[in-house]
Amino acid sequence: MPSRRSQLRFRRILLKLSGEAFVNRHNGSCFDFELLNAMADQIVQAHRLGAEIAIVTGGGNIFRGEPGVESGIDRCTGDAMGMLATVINSLALQSALERRGLPARVMTAIQMPAVAEPMIRRRAIRHLEKGRVVIFGAGTGNPFFTTDTAAALRASEIEADVLLKATKVDGIYTDDPMRNRAAQRLTHLTYQEALERRLRIMDATAFSLCAENGIPIIVFDFFRPGELIRVLRGEPVGTLVDAHPESTRARTREVRNGS
Repeated sequence: MPSRRSQLRFRRILLKLSGEAFVNRHNGSCFDFELLNAMADQIVQAHRLGAEIAIVTGGGNIFRGEPGVESGIDRCTGDAMGMLATVINSLALQSALERRGLPARVMTAIQMPAVAEPMIRRRAIRHLEKGRVVIFGAGTGNPFFTTDTAAALRASEIEADVLLKATKVDGIYTDDPMRNRAAQRLTHLTYQEALERRLRIMDATAFSLCAENGIPIIVFDFFRPGELIRVLRGEPVGTLVDAHPESTRARTREVRNGS
């Protein structure tokens, strides 16, 4: 009888959660605890299938550096505030996972030993091998770098099989599907095509890091029930970004929004 892990196409994953994933859509507050619990449930289900799961959190639900700059805060200070916001989200997710009996460790690029472990690559990999979820907070620890770049960096460091970009839409579109009903969903892109089209699903540094280290990216709707499991099993979900142009001709089709 096949093992649970043998059912997975991707065994070690890096899941990127934006700060917007935590926002309460009803009143605009920083946290939607119902959504937080739903996220934790999906992660627990994936872990039970045998996946090794690392997560990078954003902090935009609490603070973004760019609006801070517009208000007079210097960029480095604003980015530091944003990095601290990601740690708050990391701790919230850790708590939700541990309430479900799944051990999780928060590791940060900025040392804060009272609340989290420092980011040490070998220790992070050991946590994954022991079945713990690792949540990376504080971005890269440096200003001027996005949490998407942090996700690409951490995915490279832990030798992840894939970087999963969790969004509220079912892939990458030719335009914003919320504003343009004629926008078309792309099932496959190369890294170069993603950069040339300037689709803004991730920044150029993140795409370049993944390209250099051969880490495929899948952009998918994390909030559709069961979608994470389907991604891990290799089902055609969301949009795949990788280095294989030949698969573009064979597998890429543009699906009209809503089809």
